[in-house]
Amino acid sequence: MDFDLTPEQQEIRKVAREFALGEIAPVAARHDETGEFPHAIVKKLGELGFMGVLVPPEYGGAGLDYVSYALIVEELNRVDASVGITMWAHNSLCTNHINLFGTKAQKDKYLGRLAGGEAIGAWGLTEPGSGSDAAAMKSTAVRQGDHFVLNGAKAFITNGGVGQIAVVMAVTDAARGAKGISAFILEKGMPGFSPGQRYRKLGLHASDTSELVFDGVRVPGENLLGELNMGFVNTLQVLEGGRIAMAAMAVGLAQGALDASLAYVKQRTAFGKTLAEFDGIQGMLAEMATDVEAARLLTLRAAYLKDRGQPARHAASMAKVFASEVGMRAATRAVQLHGGAGYTSDFPVERIFRDVKLCEIGEGTSEVQRMVIAREILGTR
Repeated sequence: MDFDLTPEQQEIRKVAREFALGEIAPVAARHDETGEFPHAIVKKLGELGFMGVLVPPEYGGAGLDYVSYALIVEELNRVDASVGITMWAHNSLCTNHINLFGTKAQKDKYLGRLAGGEAIGAWGLTEPGSGSDAAAMKSTAVRQGDHFVLNGAKAFITNGGVGQIAVVMAVTDAARGAKGISAFILEKGMPGFSPGQRYRKLGLHASDTSELVFDGVRVPGENLLGELNMGFVNTLQVLEGGRIAMAAMAVGLAQGALDASLAYVKQRTAFGKTLAEFDGIQGMLAEMATDVEAARLLTLRAAYLKDRGQPARHAASMAKVFASEVGMRAATRAVQLHGGAGYTSDFPVERIFRDVKLCEIGEGTSEVQRMVIAREILGTR
């Protein structure tokens, strides 16, 4: 594996970093406080090509590789995870599901709008009674002539309330279990399709997370995404890329915690010298920096494998579980290094601490990732 980024990847990272500092950083704290969704920033992300990172150019996307994508996700989340998760959930889940498994007609119809940021994408798998056990979903889609009638609900859906296009999974053959689930493309305004309650969350206040409700939604047969009853099987491939993005999100948050900590200990004084001069503080910073770099390398390795079409399932799970727990440790240490100041909203580490917890839960909990890794190394999957 070549550890050097290509000139193009370095430039992409630079563009993402400059955008995050110039456009996102000045409003991140306000958006977190008010819960205002960053519509203007999302529009600019679309203009940059960051809302269609993995979409081929012929469908209006940037057509970048997964390594470049991971770098972009890291840099955005280094400054504001609400923007970061909005962007990567749109890219990795809804948009990439259509990109991977859609017909040409579906790609022509939806990918251009999604890639340009004209439409925001949501992705519905989780339900109130089925999180880690996603295949136990209760939403159903019953064929009636040339339509499917969809009933049920989804929970904890990023972009659920603001999204114009959603990819959702529903049971089409209950007798077949996980092999009886199909995916469908829904559009805002379809009768019976609506967002439910918007959740009040511990963190990520400026990201939109809501229920999706299906009450007799008549979905045209042409909106079946992928083959009938193959929705859950295809979902596993979509989640592989999503876990790489979640790992990159955690790396970005961890790096942001380290950035803030370095700045603080260099200027804060105690007992006649800066905090940075104390051996104990230096040890904490060294551990944080080592953790972040290890998490970054695991994440980029998973992206590297994905780019080369090699199996990346367990690599994605390794990156996701390690990076998310590194992110939580880094945030905890950052708050500790800031002392009482870190417990206030005057410093970004308080927000990072709240935001990063999702990384241990979303896209499969840390416990699920360990299960995936164990099955892989034991050869029992």
